[in-house]
Amino acid sequence: METSKDTAIPSQLFSSIIPNLITVLEHTQSAEGVVTPQAKQALLQATNELKSTLTQAKEYATALPGGEVNFQEQDELLLMLEKLRDHKRQELVHFAHMVVSDANSSTQTGDVKMEVDSTASTPFGS
Repeated sequence: METSKDTAIPSQLFSSIIPNLITVLEHTQSAEGVVTPQAKQALLQATNELKSTLTQAKEYATALPGGEVNFQEQDELLLMLEKLRDHKRQELVHFAHMVVSDANSSTQTGDVKMEVDSTASTPFGS
């Protein structure tokens, strides 16, 4: 059974992407650059952390329901849902008109039946 902890978005994971990217950029643009072995090692470590974070974030995003749907498929799905919504609205409008016209015709029919009934019960020569 899924708990809210299992379905909660790991905000710490996603919020660490930008700081990790900044760290990589700082290492590549530092005054000593990547010339020294220590600078190369620091850049490698920062790059690996960023890569790991991005991989985890991608895996999480892919595992989300609907995460496997690309933009074109999303657009097609939205278009289909909009058409379905419009069709349902048209059916409701049609149904509403039918109910209103049935109510009007039953009211008129009731009046006509009463006239016919009162006429039928009246003697012919009166």
